[in-house]
Amino acid sequence: MAITGKPLGATAGAMIFQKGGNAVDAACAMLAATCTMWDVLSWGGETQALIYNPHTKEVVGINALGVAPTGATAAFFKDQGLKFPPSFGTQAAVTPGTPGGLITMLSRYGKLSLKEVLEPAIEMARGYPIEAQTANAIENDKEMIKQWPYSREVFLPHLGEEREAPYPGEVFSQPDLLATLEKLVATESEALQQGKSREEALQAAYDRFYTGDIAAELVRGVKEQGGLITLDDLANWSVKIEKPLQTSYKGIDVYKLKEWTQGPALLQSLNILENFDLKGMGYNSSRYIHTLYQAMNLAFADRDFYYGDPDFAPKSPMEGLLSKEYAKERSQLITEMNNPWTNPGNPYPYQGENNPYADQLENYSKNYFRYSEDADGEVSDSFLEDFTAGTTSIVATDKEGWVVSVTPSGGWIPAVIAGKTGIGLSQRMQSFVLDKEVNPFNVVAPGKRPRVTLTPSLALKEGKPMLAFAVQGGDTQDQNLLQFFLNIVEFGMNVQEATEAANMNSYQMQAAFGNHEIKPGAMTLSSETPPWVRKDLRQMGYAIDFRERTSGPINAIWMDWKHGTFWGGASNHGEDYGIGW
Repeated sequence: MAITGKPLGATAGAMIFQKGGNAVDAACAMLAATCTMWDVLSWGGETQALIYNPHTKEVVGINALGVAPTGATAAFFKDQGLKFPPSFGTQAAVTPGTPGGLITMLSRYGKLSLKEVLEPAIEMARGYPIEAQTANAIENDKEMIKQWPYSREVFLPHLGEEREAPYPGEVFSQPDLLATLEKLVATESEALQQGKSREEALQAAYDRFYTGDIAAELVRGVKEQGGLITLDDLANWSVKIEKPLQTSYKGIDVYKLKEWTQGPALLQSLNILENFDLKGMGYNSSRYIHTLYQAMNLAFADRDFYYGDPDFAPKSPMEGLLSKEYAKERSQLITEMNNPWTNPGNPYPYQGENNPYADQLENYSKNYFRYSEDADGEVSDSFLEDFTAGTTSIVATDKEGWVVSVTPSGGWIPAVIAGKTGIGLSQRMQSFVLDKEVNPFNVVAPGKRPRVTLTPSLALKEGKPMLAFAVQGGDTQDQNLLQFFLNIVEFGMNVQEATEAANMNSYQMQAAFGNHEIKPGAMTLSSETPPWVRKDLRQMGYAIDFRERTSGPINAIWMDWKHGTFWGGASNHGEDYGIGW
């Protein structure tokens, strides 16, 4: 089964299965295809994945997030008068991670060649009928695109006309990207002809991107457009294979990537919610929504202060944060009314240490809200655009037992294309902060990974894979995935019902994008929410707005061990699509 953000992307995954590939091969093909389609990401972005290996019975994490380049310091951005790193342009870019992540996953866990896996993406780079969503996004952002010469050349084929972007259905060609992908495949093929192993041939392609002529042209194009990435930045970066974090919820083991993502916040939320009878409250009752909202507030307050790159000091107190005892203490802070001033907790005693930030946390509310220009609960369209900024998600499974969940991102439109590579650069630098008072663990520094919102998920029961799930949507991702998971575990929904079910969205955490705003007490509910639930929540102190769709888009696969089959789900929020055989 192959599910991702676009029908053509899912088709690429299905094609790989027909060639004899496994779920990792299919996920890599979907990743390549969606990057080539600019499905709100591109090749210069970042890739985060969880993979269940049926041979070792273990879940592994793929960390292919780029790092801040040379010269990217807090002082550098503050000298430009910025409160946070920029949202767009070459100085918003961390080093490209997706090419390395794809090749690493393929080499370690796949079966097919890079040539086979990239075949659909190469065909699309040669030219495919562009869909309306992407074509119109280009048109809407064309004024920004025009300032970057290589982006202008790729995205605006009708420059000077009334509509300068491609028309929906027009064949969209990317000759520079095509050349880059063909170079990677040619390098692999040459290495195989020289008698090198499959792994060595894939490494040769990896090296050409990060240390060869592709790297040289990418850096030249970045420098020409005012960026910071150097050849050393590319050469020194590497993909990390990690042991993910995990918690148990009512006998189900849930896995998330480490604290360089927001994933642990879902684990913390589950630990808190385990102290309540959620099923007894009733699905989407006022008590249920309130309890979820407050649990997420507590977990996300910790996310906003304590999460960051674990390879840099200070090191996040994850043992304490994921402690069941700490969660029980936090759960006692949930009262009958909304608390709009939720502070980070003190997890250090739960790992036998003193909190070095205790004095700072006493006055944290003042610091926490100082960047919020409008904390009155109103949720504007522009705020939502930053807060829920989407990418794509990928899930795949196969009969051998491989299970893959991926949340790739970065390089969305409007992206800076780096020289004649066709590679759109990431905009992930904006997820750093510049002041340790906001988050001492996530202050920008060269070689450091920002704390990102991207958060694939896997769940196992009795040692067997149960659920692969992922979603796009910025800071709402782990909110949506938490509710999706509870819809299945607590309320017995099947996987498709759970992807489409109405969610509640909170904005009472610091956004990871733009101005990093926070909206205390603000809540989005489904427009079908009954009036008595609305009334109760307003009396609890919430400022509520309503939208038709609040659920995703969530993609997921549930493993039906009783019947030996897969159940796939792709929400009706966007163009996400799945193909099973």
